[in-house]
Amino acid sequence: MLNFEQKGYFSEILEALGKTLDISKSQYEEVVKSYQAVGKLLSQEDSLLAPYTPEILPQGSWLIGTLTKNINDTDDIDVDLVCQLIGKQADWTQKYLKQIVGDQIKSNKTYEAMLEEQDGRRCWTLNYSNSANYHMDILPSIVDSGYKLILEKAFSAHEFEQVDKLAIRITDKKRDDYDFETNHLNWLKSNPFGYARWFIARAMTSTDDFIVFKESVQPLPTYTEKKLPLQRAIQILKRHRDIMFDGDENKPISIIITTLAAKAYNKETNILDALMNIISRMPQFIEDRYSTEHGRNIKWVPNPVNEKENFADKWAEKSIKDKNFYLWHDQVHQDLQKILRQRGYKSIKESIENPFGRDTVAKAFENLGEVSKRQREIGNLKVNPATGFLGAVGIPVKRHTFDGN
Repeated sequence: MLNFEQKGYFSEILEALGKTLDISKSQYEEVVKSYQAVGKLLSQEDSLLAPYTPEILPQGSWLIGTLTKNINDTDDIDVDLVCQLIGKQADWTQKYLKQIVGDQIKSNKTYEAMLEEQDGRRCWTLNYSNSANYHMDILPSIVDSGYKLILEKAFSAHEFEQVDKLAIRITDKKRDDYDFETNHLNWLKSNPFGYARWFIARAMTSTDDFIVFKESVQPLPTYTEKKLPLQRAIQILKRHRDIMFDGDENKPISIIITTLAAKAYNKETNILDALMNIISRMPQFIEDRYSTEHGRNIKWVPNPVNEKENFADKWAEKSIKDKNFYLWHDQVHQDLQKILRQRGYKSIKESIENPFGRDTVAKAFENLGEVSKRQREIGNLKVNPATGFLGAVGIPVKRHTFDGN
């Protein structure tokens, strides 16, 4: 059982670890500048899309503040975006909307060269090979008039219960009606902004949190280094997953980890308590539901803003995905317990390196060292002789001087 001081020390380490998983401010601003430029192209006066006020908005981990830097700096950052149009012409099908969005992107030769030749099931993908190394998946969608006001209210008001009003209609090549359905209300429904608003409610621990949080989690987010315990916990869980599966396509997907973590989170105010509780409770939110399609009970991780959508639908089709989730969950639990049993700087550092990556951990401890150095210089750093933990309790750590005194 950890005491208050020990919990504080491990929380500091985990917070430092989480910070190393953030992309840099310059990378962040470069991506935002890029997707705003695409939005400008789509809304040019000569574009067929222009009368419908096209806008590019972030979704997924980019929107909710859980984006996690890749293990290798040369790997692409995945940026999920929505191309949102207010209304459409009456005869436009999903196929036609998808086509004209792609055609408008291709009208610029630079973007045409960056565009993947084959459009995806739902998105167009632009590949950027500049200093930030990222690709953008652009999802065409339709909303109705008045949607923008609803969206702004959702991300500015402390309370917002009707997240279903934030649903959008999207294109999907695998739907039977892709080629002919013109009524967008019959298209596939998605709700990335409703999910983000739900996530805000789960992550907040106070009204003050909302004031800070809404600056980074909104349709046009601003860069912030401050993260709430739930956000940091999810980043750490995703990094553990990435290290453990090393590119395996059957690894647990981020939306499942994020959703289960958010449901399990119980408003803990420090990252250690949040992480321990989340890992302990995650499996409780995986349901068994009867599936008429499969004729049996299957595992179900419901979308919190659309109970009929199962984020774990692929588990029934490919059992290795189901198995890998539970293998990962057991492993992250064991690894955290092992870390918390360690005492002393060296053994703690070594216990974190294997599950989270040597380079990442080295950077985290380097940053911690800089903080400790500053605290020592102003006389705030102390060491507990009984535990060896650095913190606010114990014997003051002597300042370093040039003469050794």
